[in-house]
Amino acid sequence: MARRTASLHALLLGLEWPRAFAEATTLPASWPLLAQAKRGDGHPVLVLPGYWAGDGSTTVLRGYLRALGYRTHRWGLGQNLGLSDGVGGRLLARLESLQERYARPVSLVGWSLGGVYARELAKLAPAHVRQVVTLGSPFGMQRRASGTGWLASMVFGSPQGAERERRIADPPPVPVTAIVSRSDAIAGFRRCRETPAAQAENIEVLGSHIGLGVNPLVLFAIADRLAQHEGAWRSFDRRGLRGVLYG
Repeated sequence: MARRTASLHALLLGLEWPRAFAEATTLPASWPLLAQAKRGDGHPVLVLPGYWAGDGSTTVLRGYLRALGYRTHRWGLGQNLGLSDGVGGRLLARLESLQERYARPVSLVGWSLGGVYARELAKLAPAHVRQVVTLGSPFGMQRRASGTGWLASMVFGSPQGAERERRIADPPPVPVTAIVSRSDAIAGFRRCRETPAAQAENIEVLGSHIGLGVNPLVLFAIADRLAQHEGAWRSFDRRGLRGVLYG
């Protein structure tokens, strides 16, 4: 059984890029339906890329949300190589600047490691954050594995970060949605899930890790979450066709 599981994982990992490409090719046909998502209220949304990625990887996601009426913003810090060398401080400053500019809390959407950052930002400055949406973000890995201090070092940007890693899994004090895929061969499935609570939920989609930012199901789910009225957050509605498309 373990060998079969390992073989399946290896296969899915090898197909990450082809699967992501296939997901992206469905966007043109899906766009008319995606355009029917609820319009945004114009509040600011800061989008954070994954490890080794930059703002180019979130172009489609930001463009879609902008088309729905949101004030979308790049993270603007180049390639995501962790929060060392003061990057963490500049990211917090960027959040504070956006909140001050719009005089409204900012929604954070983070892909992979970017989602881990988003959760930590919401813990540091909850009054500045409206809600958090993570895409395949492995914030829960320390619950199941030891020797993963590298994650805390990436998040906190210091050798002492490993001592704080146990706190990464703690949810932020704002509404948070984790979008996950069982066939995510990079970040995994279980370690990317929130513990369900009054303001914490998981939405399961079919897709790859690399393709999360161009997957039509993911885009629609993000739009649905962001469209909620401020202070009136509710869990994702799975009635009707949504119950078939989302787990």
